[in-house]
Amino acid sequence: MPVGINQPSNQIKLTNVSLVRMKKGMLETRGWVGTKNIAKQPSGKKRYEIACYKNKVLEYRSGIETDLDNVLQIPSVFLNVSKGAVAPSADLAKSFPKMSVDDIILEILQKGELQVGEKERHAQLDRVSREVIDIVAGKLVDPKSKRPYTTGMIEKALDQLSQQGANAQHEAKQEAKHENREKDRHTPNASGTATPTNTESSNGETKKAKDLPTWTGVSTTRSAKSQALDAMKALIAHQPIPVARARMRLRITCPTSILKQAAKSAAPKSADDDEDDKAAKGTVKDRILSYVEQVESQDVLGEEWEVVGFVEPGAFKALGDFIGTQTKGRARAEVLDMAVVHEGD
Repeated sequence: MPVGINQPSNQIKLTNVSLVRMKKGMLETRGWVGTKNIAKQPSGKKRYEIACYKNKVLEYRSGIETDLDNVLQIPSVFLNVSKGAVAPSADLAKSFPKMSVDDIILEILQKGELQVGEKERHAQLDRVSREVIDIVAGKLVDPKSKRPYTTGMIEKALDQLSQQGANAQHEAKQEAKHENREKDRHTPNASGTATPTNTESSNGETKKAKDLPTWTGVSTTRSAKSQALDAMKALIAHQPIPVARARMRLRITCPTSILKQAAKSAAPKSADDDEDDKAAKGTVKDRILSYVEQVESQDVLGEEWEVVGFVEPGAFKALGDFIGTQTKGRARAEVLDMAVVHEGD
């Protein structure tokens, strides 16, 4: 008669899953006095896994999905999902003291490392990349025409910066190796003398390049908004195509009683414009208008002066600080449009 093979009762076979893994140290007793534990010390780490449905972990972490039944394939903690090996309760108690199985699952689900397949990883990367490009295209314009660029042009510009960033990283590694070799060659000899090097003088221009923001491509580990901000900084710094931040459209209101008061603090001054000195010494009205790049309209309504105009995004914080300190909150700036662009004909 054929001999039957018994399947271990603690093994569960799961396929077509997304794994979330976490390594956790285990506390083990190292000393006893009578029946009392006197010391518990970590003794290495164990890896724990949970089995989830594809595409559901990110939805749960972003708050789109709230039902755990739609996220977990089975509410158990594993040592190895592919082998179906469930984690022993004793190991879980040592790694997660005073935590229930449900709490352990939530801990791994929220803080663990997500393991995804190649297709899923590419799909996620494409999605984040599209979000980044859309955000950048909506915030940057041609500085002359004030018109937005297409997403295709932004994508090409970012690809160019990504290649430059990769080349810069390679050159930095080679330069570091060269500097190390130079240091070894010019170490002091027995007499205490050393041959001077000229590496510092040759690196004057490269140091300036290193200070500029770089772009090396989209990552799935960061939010699209933060990566879009980095992308815009790199595009503005390197100018692979002529770009500038789209201006903000604001409505600024201020009581007429304080418009003619002398400004107390100095206005931010540019290196190329000496007229900022006059604005710094002017009235509150002069100072407010010094932040406005282009005035659309201004009028006096009762006891309040109102101006609508365009402000560079970089000047918005300084304007808000000035209004808050100089007018003690009596004036206010209201954002009418975060990014004003001129559409094509």
